[in-house]
Amino acid sequence: MEPRAIGHRAMAANLSDVAAMGARPVLATVVLGVAQATSEAWILEVYRGMSALAAQHGARIVGGDIVRSPVATLSLTVVGEVSRTRLKRRSGGRPGDVLAVTGPLGASRAGLELTLRAHDVVASVRAAALAAFATPMPRIREGRWLAASTNVHAMMDCSDGLSTDLGRLARASGCGAELGAIPVADAAAVVARAAGDDPRAYALDGGEDFELIVALAPRAFRHLARAYARHFGAELHAIGRLTAEPGLRLIDAGASRELVTAGWDHLRVDSPA
Repeated sequence: MEPRAIGHRAMAANLSDVAAMGARPVLATVVLGVAQATSEAWILEVYRGMSALAAQHGARIVGGDIVRSPVATLSLTVVGEVSRTRLKRRSGGRPGDVLAVTGPLGASRAGLELTLRAHDVVASVRAAALAAFATPMPRIREGRWLAASTNVHAMMDCSDGLSTDLGRLARASGCGAELGAIPVADAAAVVARAAGDDPRAYALDGGEDFELIVALAPRAFRHLARAYARHFGAELHAIGRLTAEPGLRLIDAGASRELVTAGWDHLRVDSPA
């Protein structure tokens, strides 16, 4: 990856966590690990990528630290602010809540596939997938807009794969979940087929899409979805519902089966993502 994209991606991942709480990003700190082979030009380009994205959302890098490292490393902290009445956590969901995501999923996983292996896909698909992987956009505006509604009970970002993050939201809310629809990004569908993979697996387990998972009152979903479409020119995709019964289930062709979580787990050495 180009160093500017590396900086953008690192900042985007951290801004996305702020977006998931309905907050406005204010400042960021960066700890930079410098390897022997790390050039000044590379470092400056990485910082340009981080700074540009932070500034786009009204934040700025205010400090951090520099250390010697065997390999180049970045460790970011982003601080945001939100009023107590608009703060959203993953633990606020209720049985019966509609589950939705702010965009189709799997394009970042498709971009990773194209980065690692050569596949014959049209230029527009290649560009969309690589952009989703290298320069994702955190849903700051969308998160703040959704957080303004009292009908939105819980939010988190979908960074580790829908199958994994949906389970985290459901458990934190003391619920289970039924997943009935999986919005697959067009680029993910094309690249997955070219690679001989299941497009739904890219959307379920690929991760790093940085869309938001939202749990909201069922009576309010249609109204919010229409208002969301008018405001952002994009669809708020209903994917299922929270349930009183624990566990995750996938409703597929009218049949219910256990949904296996296969996304990224930060604490498991053999995590599959």
